[in-house]
Amino acid sequence: MQNNNNNLPLTPAVPVAASAYTYTRFGASFEAAEFTGWIDESMSWKKTCYIGDWSPLGKLRVKGPDALKFFSDLSINSFATFDIGQAKHAVFCSSAGKVIGDGVLMKLAEDDFLYTSGPGILWALYKFQHGNYNATLENLSAERFILQVQGPNALFVMEQVTAENLRDIGFMRFRPTRIGNREFLALRQGMAGEVGYELHGRIEDAQDIYRAILEAGQAYGIRQLGGRTKMVNHVEACFPTPTVDYIPAISGEAEKGFLAFMTQASPAMLSLLQHAGTYPVDSSEALHRSPIELGWGKSIKLDHDFIGRQALEAELAAPKRKMVTLVWNSGDVIDVYASLFRQGIPNDYMELPRELLGCMETDRVEHQGRLVGATSSRCYSYYFREMLSLCVIDIELAEPGTEVTVVYGGARGAQKHIRARVAAAPYKTDKRRADVSTLQPAPAR
Repeated sequence: MQNNNNNLPLTPAVPVAASAYTYTRFGASFEAAEFTGWIDESMSWKKTCYIGDWSPLGKLRVKGPDALKFFSDLSINSFATFDIGQAKHAVFCSSAGKVIGDGVLMKLAEDDFLYTSGPGILWALYKFQHGNYNATLENLSAERFILQVQGPNALFVMEQVTAENLRDIGFMRFRPTRIGNREFLALRQGMAGEVGYELHGRIEDAQDIYRAILEAGQAYGIRQLGGRTKMVNHVEACFPTPTVDYIPAISGEAEKGFLAFMTQASPAMLSLLQHAGTYPVDSSEALHRSPIELGWGKSIKLDHDFIGRQALEAELAAPKRKMVTLVWNSGDVIDVYASLFRQGIPNDYMELPRELLGCMETDRVEHQGRLVGATSSRCYSYYFREMLSLCVIDIELAEPGTEVTVVYGGARGAQKHIRARVAAAPYKTDKRRADVSTLQPAPAR
């Protein structure tokens, strides 16, 4: 792993940025907080494109006759049809039907799969060790890179740098491509809610590939994505994230063995299971979320047995809460900042553009004085010029336009009631599945 002059462990795929003085944490690594400024970078996935590094995520390769059965036993997803070169958003749940982890499962070949995730990796390791599967498991976390190129110009940049047509790659499909003699897998997905590609390859090739993409992308307005604004797109495009939008469900009675395993295998992960905010929390279970609450209900398929099936089958029949976007009242938010310039106790400061990883900040949502929901991932969107958050809310209040109140702050300063409006999730128009077959190259910038 590369290091800067202060011996700070940096994310492995990004060349050291001489201009960077501030860093944010990603797992056990650190990345530059900003390259061209968080406002400029936050516009990249709407106007041009960005390149970002997700290499610190865990990566498991499972091969053998029981490889698919292993993932089927853990996942809410159906694998009745699963093509070579296809990827699925695989979600793992506890016996209570609450999410332990989610990630991307890629079918490399018959009986050969690559899974990338955060907390989901540890759960998969634990269940494989305690299962009886005719398969082998390799932990490739330190050996593979993951880069993302996302935004309206992502396709044009990738076609230029690979010198080939990539329009045959459908949404959530992948195939090999190369830059020079460095081969990698290009997966079409769209974590920014736009056309985008996730690149998987050997860690020793990562920085050369990064540099080549960055150079080719200059003509298309590419930006390097820093850690400060990295997670804004998860709110605009509604991609709930472990430890900030839900606490992995590892504290149930049936998961006690896993908690002990995690404590030994990755004690640093436990430090991320923190919470703050005004939402009432008697135990960590109050911050567990089902895939239905997180907006992933359509992925639940009852054509196979999996952990949590019974609980989710009951919830599907009578869902109680739903994921929405909250648009916080701008006047009330401005007053939070204005309080810093008034005498007396100010309101708690709102970090811009959002709080960073490492703590689930969740506030109480009320309707006519009654607790009806919980916020998460509050962030400022420069694109929309609004303060947004995700919110799990009682289903009868999930209609866009519903007026609610967020109870904000009080931990360090004065508490404030902020008006908010329910909106659709995702808030930003979803363009991930856009037809790219007839797109014309964008003009050079």
